[in-house]
Amino acid sequence: MAADNERERRGTASGVDSGAVIGRNAVRELLRSGRDTDKLFVKRGEREGSITELIATAKKRGIPVIEVESSRLDTMAGGANHQGIVAIASACEYGTLDDIFEKAESRGELPLIAIADGVTDPQNLGALIRCVDCSGAHGLIIPKRHSSGVTPVVTKSSAGAVEHVTVVRVTNLADTVGALQQRGVWVFAAEAGGTPYYECDFKSPSAIIFGSEGDGVSRLLRERSDFTASIPMYGKVNSLNVSCAAAVLLTEAARQQRSRAL
Repeated sequence: MAADNERERRGTASGVDSGAVIGRNAVRELLRSGRDTDKLFVKRGEREGSITELIATAKKRGIPVIEVESSRLDTMAGGANHQGIVAIASACEYGTLDDIFEKAESRGELPLIAIADGVTDPQNLGALIRCVDCSGAHGLIIPKRHSSGVTPVVTKSSAGAVEHVTVVRVTNLADTVGALQQRGVWVFAAEAGGTPYYECDFKSPSAIIFGSEGDGVSRLLRERSDFTASIPMYGKVNSLNVSCAAAVLLTEAARQQRSRAL
């Protein structure tokens, strides 16, 4: 029991290595993914709605289900809204560029890749991962420094999408952009002052770089990019949240790539 408590304490404070998966949607997608799950913690007496289904699925797979007080779930979730359930899964493994290209090839599709440049807010990163999955893009690249990793809050914010998205963590984004270009990928920086996104040609292997709300895409990555794709702004605010921008650009890129295949 002491070892379990220590594992949970470390998991709340650390990032992806904690293995904490928080909330009903995230736990549902974890169980669907087939990733090894050590334990399922549920709020004592919680036997209504989707919790019942998740408990039944866990027991069918031989995953221990442990009832605990809500305060213990609060600690394990690090303040995130756990909705009465937290799973402890094996640590997520980051993928590689090859994994992204192999996923695209296995689907018979052109590679479509998102790159997060300096997205430090875990909720924004989680929402971005959700956009990547919903658009059918093949992966997300994030830097090891000056960026959120795939933490439990990111997992929760992605609403389970992280279980279906290949996330690659790299040391140097500029070098990675160069490696993508060498493999035939056209790189777009999502920034103001460029070509309106609906006039951009995404009908080739494409990667789109999304920057932080405060700083946008870094100067070096803008210079390394092949094109700049912009979303025209007609209101008083001059920029969108990174996940909103990603939803617009990725779905347009996906639409163009799929229309090309028809």
